[in-house]
Amino acid sequence: MTSPIVRQSSNQSGQSKEPERASSLLLASRRFAAWAAEITLVVASGLIPFGIGVYANSRSDLNRVPLNPVLVVTERAIARPLALPVSYGIRNVAWPTNILWTIALLAPVTLSWWQLYLLAKTGNTIPKRWFKVRVVNEQGKSPGLGAVVIREGVGRWTVPISIAYLLWRYSFAFPNLGLFTFLSLLMIVGEGIGLPSRSRRDRRALHDQLAGTHTIDATRPLPSSLLASKRQAQSAGGNDEVEEWQEGEELAVDEINQSPNLWRRIQQNPNLTLFGVGLTSMTAVLATLIGTQVYIQIQQSQRATKQINSQQFLELVKQLTPNSGVTNEQHQSAILAMGGLNDPQSIKYLADLLVSETNPSLLDTIQQALTTVGPQAIPELKNKNQFLVSELESVGSAATQERDLRQGRLQINQRTINKILSVYSGKMEGVDLSSIQLGQSGTPGSSFFNLVLDNLDLSGVKFKSANLNQASFKGSRFRSPGEDGRWDTYDDVIADLSQAQLQQANLTDANLSRVLMNRIDLSRAVLNRANLSNARLYDAKLNSTQLVGADLRNAVLERASLTGADLGDAKLNEANLYAARLGRVTAIGTQLSFANLTNTDWQGADLSGAYLDRANLSNANLSATRLAGAVLRSAQMENVNLQNADLSLADLRGANVAGADFKGAILAPSKEDPADQFVKTPDLGSVSAVVQGVDFSQAKNLDAKQLAYICTQGGIHPRCP
Repeated sequence: MTSPIVRQSSNQSGQSKEPERASSLLLASRRFAAWAAEITLVVASGLIPFGIGVYANSRSDLNRVPLNPVLVVTERAIARPLALPVSYGIRNVAWPTNILWTIALLAPVTLSWWQLYLLAKTGNTIPKRWFKVRVVNEQGKSPGLGAVVIREGVGRWTVPISIAYLLWRYSFAFPNLGLFTFLSLLMIVGEGIGLPSRSRRDRRALHDQLAGTHTIDATRPLPSSLLASKRQAQSAGGNDEVEEWQEGEELAVDEINQSPNLWRRIQQNPNLTLFGVGLTSMTAVLATLIGTQVYIQIQQSQRATKQINSQQFLELVKQLTPNSGVTNEQHQSAILAMGGLNDPQSIKYLADLLVSETNPSLLDTIQQALTTVGPQAIPELKNKNQFLVSELESVGSAATQERDLRQGRLQINQRTINKILSVYSGKMEGVDLSSIQLGQSGTPGSSFFNLVLDNLDLSGVKFKSANLNQASFKGSRFRSPGEDGRWDTYDDVIADLSQAQLQQANLTDANLSRVLMNRIDLSRAVLNRANLSNARLYDAKLNSTQLVGADLRNAVLERASLTGADLGDAKLNEANLYAARLGRVTAIGTQLSFANLTNTDWQGADLSGAYLDRANLSNANLSATRLAGAVLRSAQMENVNLQNADLSLADLRGANVAGADFKGAILAPSKEDPADQFVKTPDLGSVSAVVQGVDFSQAKNLDAKQLAYICTQGGIHPRCP
């Protein structure tokens, strides 16, 4: 009799577990769906205005304004931990873009806090309500703001993302953002699955464990364990809130783990907690005492060293006085010894001595001593440089003995700075040479100074507003990877050349990638094959500059002047040349794919064989330009001025020419000039494909000859038969 009963009981027990497992699986699915919906709402609230802002920024008919400083600060704050290259300096965007991108920043933050508030007060967010999921504390009530902040801010996001970040930052995966995203998602999902426990039903996620909360199924009755806790709370508080809530709600949940949360564990082990606090306090006091003693010893050592140096300095000064009676060799030894002191007073004395000394052999020794000091001597030398320049300006431009004397002193100062920069290549990060005069100087008939810094590492040097005219920087690097040894991360060491004067300077093969060069003057300079990718050249002067084969991909050349420049074979893919002046530019074979060329002026330029596919040429002035063999596939050419332009053999397929002015433009291919054989035209197949499918119905000033060519070659126009 007993055995059948046992089998029946076992079977019934197995059957009762099946609905529980199914219910648990269903709840987990709904929890995940609610969480995914919450994230989608937050992300969409940022992506939608950001996308609209990007579109507005591509419009050429909108005024440009500087990027909101809040957005600049946010961009840099995000770039630093993620090792992203940050955009430095002036960055102009369309005025609606500023507003929309600010909304894209504020909307996700606002929506996130609103969801946290709803979760704290009601136990639900909007998505959780959709999927019948509720969060309660151990008394079955809404969790409250403090618990929600711990649950979402600490448990759900901070802990898993911090672990993912540490694994990413200190592994081979750095700085691959794709791998960091994968690790973050993996950690977030792993945290949401829950910590191992003795029972599958007792498993709770870390964020619920930390906050003392439970995620329940809002369609089933409240479990007995939570009801008991609520009755205890009711008895202690003397209110009937629990019963009213139970009568109004028909809710339920799986069996919930009753293991204590972190705060309860601390309450249950007060002695252990006090021991931990005491141990921490003692460690902090001991560390403070040791640190204070070390600091005192360091200060005493520095004072003793300073006193010794002061005594040595005074002794050396006595030897260097004019009436000291020492020999020339002793003078030189004293100067070198003073350079070895390497303290502020000795550096200042040597910088002053460099200006006043007239003995050539002693001048060489002073330069050697200052070079030994190194970059620490630059501030004093810079001060003397600016003082000598002001003195030189005060005597006028007429060639006099006084002017020649001061000119010679300035050149000695310049040569000393030149030598220090050469010797300490790669160790000049943070050196400030702003507004210094290192350009070619001198009067006719006198000796000239030429700054020569070829094949050196000048990354991190501040040349802002410096005069570097006719200097030579062939093969030099103005940018280097930072401590992590990787390019294009936040700690890259980058020079500042904004507003510097580099007229007729030689920067062939130089690395100027990402360098800040806003309002720089590079007129008639040579930058052939230079790397200027992602460089900032806002409002720069590049008139008659040689940029043959230069890399200007993603560079910002907004409102820059390149009149008469040579851009042959240069790469300007995705560069921003908004409102740039490019009259009479030579751009044969230049790559301008996807570039922003709105409101640019190319009058009289040669763009033969240039690649302008998918470029934005809206409102550009291309009058009298040569575009023979140019690739203009899918280019935006709305309202472009093509008067008297040569478009023979140009590929216009897919281009938008609405409002374009074709008055006097040459569309039909003419006989090839033998002198132009070196111009490589792209392989377009048959000539009929040049304008095939292009809609000219809104183009302006098309004459009969142009219409005939368009109609016979497959173009679209209302007057075509």
